[in-house]
Amino acid sequence: MDDKRYWVGFSLVKGIGAVRLQTLLDYFGDTKTAWSASGIDLVRAGLSARLAERVLLARSSVNLDEYMIQMGKNNIQVLTWEDVDYPAHLKEIDQPPPVLYTRGELTAEDAWAVAIVGTRSVSPYGRQVTEELATVLAQNGVTVVSGLARGVDAVAHQAALKAGGRTLAVLGSGVDKIYPPEHRQLAEKLALHGAILSDYAPGTPPDSANFPPRNRIISGLSMAVVVVEAGDVSGALITAGFAADQGREVFAVPGSVYAPQSRGTNRLISNGARILLQPTDVLTALDLTRNVERREIRRALPANDTEAAVLNSLGAEPIHVDEIRARLGLPIEKISAALTMMELKGMVRQMGGMNYVAIREEQAEYKLSGGE
Repeated sequence: MDDKRYWVGFSLVKGIGAVRLQTLLDYFGDTKTAWSASGIDLVRAGLSARLAERVLLARSSVNLDEYMIQMGKNNIQVLTWEDVDYPAHLKEIDQPPPVLYTRGELTAEDAWAVAIVGTRSVSPYGRQVTEELATVLAQNGVTVVSGLARGVDAVAHQAALKAGGRTLAVLGSGVDKIYPPEHRQLAEKLALHGAILSDYAPGTPPDSANFPPRNRIISGLSMAVVVVEAGDVSGALITAGFAADQGREVFAVPGSVYAPQSRGTNRLISNGARILLQPTDVLTALDLTRNVERREIRRALPANDTEAAVLNSLGAEPIHVDEIRARLGLPIEKISAALTMMELKGMVRQMGGMNYVAIREEQAEYKLSGGE
């Protein structure tokens, strides 16, 4: 796998986005070679002379080793296109961000995500709808995505956390530059039960120009976007536009024709967005009513190559741990450790005398659905 340092290096160069980085990868083969290239070769690869000069300037002014160490001290992780943990839904969109900076943890279950966005000037009605919607989603194992802004965003994050669910916040700044500043405590809680994400490098201050582009990440991470309240001009409407372009479902909450916060959502509905009349409308439309069960089954899937190999070696008939070791050629302590974790996760069962059988996914689903 290509060294992440060089992906980070290119993310620090203004003007190097998904398209230009892909151009460099096509020409040089990897980011390390591209980062070390001469200005002439960068121009030959397709960069303008001015952009090639920016790359050379970044290369001479940034110590990538120190930069990576500092990020580690601040608990900031890096995800690139090459990482298996890069969010699958986001990778599907046109020009996904080559690098994501995160604080917290992204999990496989975050593939079941719904974005809740809306005005900063949320009304009591909008607050109630947001709280109920985020609570129902969280209780049904759906990750709530938003932008940590004042108003609807903050209410959505807080309600998801209160319900014991997961929530992701996408920033228009570096993940170490929380905006608005009064949401720093919320951000810390969020990082413990979800993640803070940004495609802007650490240290990037919030800027009005950064927020519209980040909205494509909010929608890209999600199966659907729900706009609770939005005026005639609103970042939430931009998010809805990105969602429609990305093939995501767009829901809007209807409101009074006299309320300025509902003009945008009412217009979305008139233009074909799904009307949200109750929180479960989202679950039904996206077939998420059994999502808690699906998440339990997902947790029972192999976490690594060792677990996968052990599971594939097992069947309905008991097999002794020594036979598993002989089949796989792995150290006995590694197999024993894997079997212990797999038994805790409900993937295998010990039948006595260190003999094991597999509990297949369909068996887990049958058990969860109430079968005897």
